[in-house]
Amino acid sequence: MLKPISVRTAVPGDAAAVAGLLEDLGYPLPLEHARDAIARLAFTDNDRVFVAEYGTQVAGVVSVHRIPLLHAPGYLARITALVVAPPLRGSGVGRVLMAAAEKFAWASDCIRIEVTSGDHRPEAHAFYERLGYQVDERRFIKRRG
Repeated sequence: MLKPISVRTAVPGDAAAVAGLLEDLGYPLPLEHARDAIARLAFTDNDRVFVAEYGTQVAGVVSVHRIPLLHAPGYLARITALVVAPPLRGSGVGRVLMAAAEKFAWASDCIRIEVTSGDHRPEAHAFYERLGYQVDERRFIKRRG
């Protein structure tokens, strides 16, 4: 029998699980940084970090940030991280996390949601397209260096 998937706002006690998930995605993060980031972002008016629990295991994480727009009324929601534990990919955890992020965005006066995904992640691209996201723009990045 499948275990239920539940979503809740992350708390600093989730830092080890969140850091492990981000490392699986290729973004190693010191535990203290994960704890501080969760504490800073999880409950602001403009940010949320949600974790999905599969049974008692933290099975995934999503972070969403609300950004005010100059050129249009309302806000942009940006998904900056979405990770599902490798053994649970394809189980619905990502879909449930994205639903929570979208609910936060739409309830927070966002007029659009954007997510970026590396060119080397075609499975993620297909996932976002199944959820109704479309390739829309080109992103340019300049790193401080």
